[in-house]
Amino acid sequence: MMNRRDFGQCLAGGAGALALAGIPSTLPTDPTGSATTTPTTKATEIPRVACVADFQELARQKLPAPVYDYLTDGSTDQVTLQENIAAFRRMKLLPPILAGVDKVDTSTTVLKQKIDLPILLAPVGGQGLFHPNGALAATRAAAKAGTIYGLSTSACNSIEEVAAASAGPKWFQLYVPKDRAVAEQMVRRAERAGYTAIIVTVDLGERKDGDLRNRFALPHPMLLKLLADVGFKFDTLMSYEDLIAYNSTLWDKGLTWDIFTWLRERTKLPLLVKGVLRREDALKAVSLGLDGIVVSNHGGRRLDTMPASIDRLAEIVDAVEGRADVLLDSGVRRGTDVLKALAWGAKAVLIGRGYAWALAADGEAGVSYALKLLRDEFALAMQSCGCRTVADIRKSLVVA
Repeated sequence: MMNRRDFGQCLAGGAGALALAGIPSTLPTDPTGSATTTPTTKATEIPRVACVADFQELARQKLPAPVYDYLTDGSTDQVTLQENIAAFRRMKLLPPILAGVDKVDTSTTVLKQKIDLPILLAPVGGQGLFHPNGALAATRAAAKAGTIYGLSTSACNSIEEVAAASAGPKWFQLYVPKDRAVAEQMVRRAERAGYTAIIVTVDLGERKDGDLRNRFALPHPMLLKLLADVGFKFDTLMSYEDLIAYNSTLWDKGLTWDIFTWLRERTKLPLLVKGVLRREDALKAVSLGLDGIVVSNHGGRRLDTMPASIDRLAEIVDAVEGRADVLLDSGVRRGTDVLKALAWGAKAVLIGRGYAWALAADGEAGVSYALKLLRDEFALAMQSCGCRTVADIRKSLVVA
């Protein structure tokens, strides 16, 4: 059987280590999702849900316990997971009065692409574990909300399946194989399928106590499909143990900044680095001409006791000086969190657990409703702070 530490890092440290118990043995391959369930797609009210956090309990009720733990838990003592949320709560809003704003426009532009709200769906692995339609449902919800869907290499649906599921804007998040020919083919496939940017997540490695207690392993059928979707050639009849061992050899866990030079030589798509917390790393990113920087500690799923992403945002924005779009990931649970991040210079935020809980609770309809709740909260926060447009959001609205 596999070494737990090795498997926790397999799939480039983020694509593996998913739950074993109680998971369906097959995944949908029909991009419409019609083969597995009849989706409800309207952002209608869902009982017992008043905010995104309410989806957490619904997800707990729906999912096998090991899957729920995988989705929800943070690394080791979960200090960073908790700090991501606490840091936003420490920040206070100081709105002006009598600003005369009765309607607001939540639209913005990220990497020169107009979107209806500055809330993107982050790349999340294992979405087929949370709902039969997984990434297909999530990308449709993003499209209907007028925002960007980030497809993870390990989402359990292929680049082409997700592209066919909606016409909305999509970014592809690349976990880098050691075999650069496979990596290059993924980039080419993303280009052909209409994805508009490439994200490279660099904060790799995951150790979560709940996963160890639950003896997590990616189910055999899912691992087979994932590796085939990526483009690896292998014997599909090999044993589960051999497949796990093979998988553990495939991914480049020792990336350097050279990966961006390699990518820039092969694609004209905008490139983003996800996982930046240090000023010097932000400066290196802009020196390489990267188009976007995602300030992120991976939602507290990686190395524990890192600082909250929001606490690092202002310094990164100052260092970048407008030479790249800066986005924020980790800890966003409320519309006021979105406003605070934008006030401190982020172009937009990405959400992960929040929409994944909603996906588990009610598929596409759940994700649509989660986005509606965040949109409504964000619009109210804008109005209360006297901001007619996203461009009106300024740093003086926030007291740290």
